[in-house]
Amino acid sequence: MFALPRRTVLIGAAVAPIAACNTNTGTLVAPPTTATPGQVLAATTDIPVGSGTVVGDTIVTQPTPGVFEAFVARCTHAGCALPSVSGDTINCPCHGSRFAVDGSVLRGPAVAPLEPVAVKIQGGQVVAG
Repeated sequence: MFALPRRTVLIGAAVAPIAACNTNTGTLVAPPTTATPGQVLAATTDIPVGSGTVVGDTIVTQPTPGVFEAFVARCTHAGCALPSVSGDTINCPCHGSRFAVDGSVLRGPAVAPLEPVAVKIQGGQVVAG
Protein backbone atom coordinates (compact mmCIF):
# COMPACT_ATOMS: atom_id res chain seq x y z
CA MET A 1 0.00 0.00 0.00
CA PHE A 2 1.22 3.49 -0.86
CA ALA A 3 1.05 6.17 1.86
CA LEU A 4 1.32 9.90 1.27
CA PRO A 5 3.40 11.98 3.65
CA ARG A 6 1.30 13.90 6.18
CA ARG A 7 2.67 17.23 4.90
CA THR A 8 1.50 16.46 1.33
CA VAL A 9 -2.02 15.64 2.53
CA LEU A 10 -2.25 18.83 4.61
CA ILE A 11 -1.01 21.05 1.77
CA GLY A 12 -3.43 19.40 -0.64
CA ALA A 13 -6.33 19.93 1.76
CA ALA A 14 -5.42 23.61 2.12
CA VAL A 15 -5.16 24.23 -1.63
CA ALA A 16 -8.28 22.33 -2.73
CA PRO A 17 -10.85 24.94 -1.60
CA ILE A 18 -9.06 27.82 -3.34
CA ALA A 19 -8.27 26.29 -6.71
CA ALA A 20 -10.08 24.19 -9.26
CA CYS A 21 -8.63 21.85 -11.82
CA ASN A 22 -9.30 22.63 -15.47
CA THR A 23 -10.25 19.15 -16.63
CA ASN A 24 -9.24 19.97 -20.19
CA THR A 25 -5.61 20.82 -19.41
CA GLY A 26 -5.17 19.47 -15.89
CA THR A 27 -3.85 22.84 -14.71
CA LEU A 28 -5.03 24.64 -11.62
CA VAL A 29 -7.07 27.79 -12.20
CA ALA A 30 -7.94 30.42 -9.62
CA PRO A 31 -11.58 30.74 -8.64
CA PRO A 32 -13.36 33.70 -10.26
CA THR A 33 -13.43 36.98 -8.42
CA THR A 34 -16.76 38.70 -8.41
CA ALA A 35 -17.26 42.33 -9.28
CA THR A 36 -17.27 44.60 -6.24
CA PRO A 37 -20.56 46.47 -5.68
CA GLY A 38 -20.15 49.97 -7.10
CA GLN A 39 -17.39 48.89 -9.49
CA VAL A 40 -17.81 50.37 -12.98
CA LEU A 41 -17.69 47.49 -15.45
CA ALA A 42 -18.20 49.27 -18.78
CA ALA A 43 -19.85 52.19 -20.52
CA THR A 44 -23.26 51.23 -21.89
CA THR A 45 -22.10 52.40 -25.32
CA ASP A 46 -19.30 49.79 -25.24
CA ILE A 47 -21.76 46.87 -25.01
CA PRO A 48 -23.31 46.06 -28.41
CA VAL A 49 -26.99 45.09 -28.58
CA GLY A 50 -27.24 41.29 -28.92
CA SER A 51 -23.65 40.78 -27.76
CA GLY A 52 -21.33 41.62 -24.88
CA THR A 53 -17.82 41.86 -23.54
CA VAL A 54 -15.69 40.30 -20.83
CA VAL A 55 -14.46 42.61 -18.07
CA GLY A 56 -12.11 40.75 -15.73
CA ASP A 57 -14.08 37.77 -14.40
CA THR A 58 -17.43 39.25 -15.47
CA ILE A 59 -19.30 39.06 -18.77
CA VAL A 60 -21.51 42.09 -19.46
CA THR A 61 -24.16 41.71 -22.17
CA GLN A 62 -27.02 43.64 -23.76
CA PRO A 63 -29.47 40.96 -24.97
CA THR A 64 -32.04 43.55 -26.08
CA PRO A 65 -31.76 47.34 -26.45
CA GLY A 66 -31.37 48.98 -23.05
CA VAL A 67 -31.31 45.70 -21.08
CA PHE A 68 -27.93 44.94 -19.50
CA GLU A 69 -27.03 41.69 -17.76
CA ALA A 70 -23.83 40.33 -16.25
CA PHE A 71 -22.52 36.87 -15.45
CA VAL A 72 -19.51 35.21 -13.86
CA ALA A 73 -17.10 34.47 -16.75
CA ARG A 74 -16.79 30.76 -15.94
CA CYS A 75 -18.46 27.84 -17.66
CA THR A 76 -20.95 26.07 -15.43
CA HIS A 77 -19.76 22.68 -16.70
CA ALA A 78 -16.16 22.54 -15.47
CA GLY A 79 -15.34 26.09 -14.42
CA CYS A 80 -13.25 27.02 -17.45
CA ALA A 81 -12.71 30.73 -18.03
CA LEU A 82 -14.91 32.24 -20.71
CA PRO A 83 -12.53 34.64 -22.44
CA SER A 84 -14.82 36.46 -24.86
CA VAL A 85 -18.23 36.96 -26.43
CA SER A 86 -18.36 35.97 -30.09
CA GLY A 87 -21.25 37.73 -31.78
CA ASP A 88 -24.34 36.58 -29.93
CA THR A 89 -22.79 33.62 -28.12
CA ILE A 90 -20.41 32.95 -25.26
CA ASN A 91 -18.28 29.92 -26.14
CA CYS A 92 -16.37 27.72 -23.72
CA PRO A 93 -12.93 26.87 -25.14
CA CYS A 94 -12.57 23.72 -23.00
CA HIS A 95 -15.48 21.44 -23.86
CA GLY A 96 -17.58 23.37 -26.38
CA SER A 97 -20.48 24.59 -24.26
CA ARG A 98 -22.24 27.60 -25.76
CA PHE A 99 -24.31 30.19 -23.93
CA ALA A 100 -26.68 32.89 -25.18
CA VAL A 101 -26.07 36.51 -24.18
CA ASP A 102 -28.90 36.10 -21.64
CA GLY A 103 -26.79 33.40 -19.90
CA SER A 104 -28.92 30.44 -20.99
CA VAL A 105 -27.34 27.24 -22.28
CA LEU A 106 -27.45 26.82 -26.06
CA ARG A 107 -25.30 23.68 -26.23
CA GLY A 108 -23.77 21.38 -23.61
CA PRO A 109 -22.10 19.70 -21.94
CA ALA A 110 -23.09 22.55 -19.57
CA VAL A 111 -26.66 22.17 -18.31
CA ALA A 112 -26.87 25.14 -15.92
CA PRO A 113 -27.07 28.75 -17.10
CA LEU A 114 -24.26 31.19 -16.35
CA GLU A 115 -24.17 32.54 -12.78
CA PRO A 116 -25.69 36.04 -12.76
CA VAL A 117 -23.93 39.10 -11.36
CA ALA A 118 -26.15 41.98 -10.20
CA VAL A 119 -25.67 45.20 -12.20
CA LYS A 120 -27.36 48.57 -12.52
CA ILE A 121 -27.03 51.51 -14.90
CA GLN A 122 -25.72 54.78 -13.50
CA GLY A 123 -24.86 57.75 -15.68
CA GLY A 124 -24.37 55.69 -18.84
CA GLN A 125 -22.22 53.08 -17.11
CA VAL A 126 -22.85 49.46 -16.16
CA VAL A 127 -22.06 49.24 -12.43
CA ALA A 128 -21.84 46.10 -10.30
CA GLY A 129 -24.32 45.87 -7.49
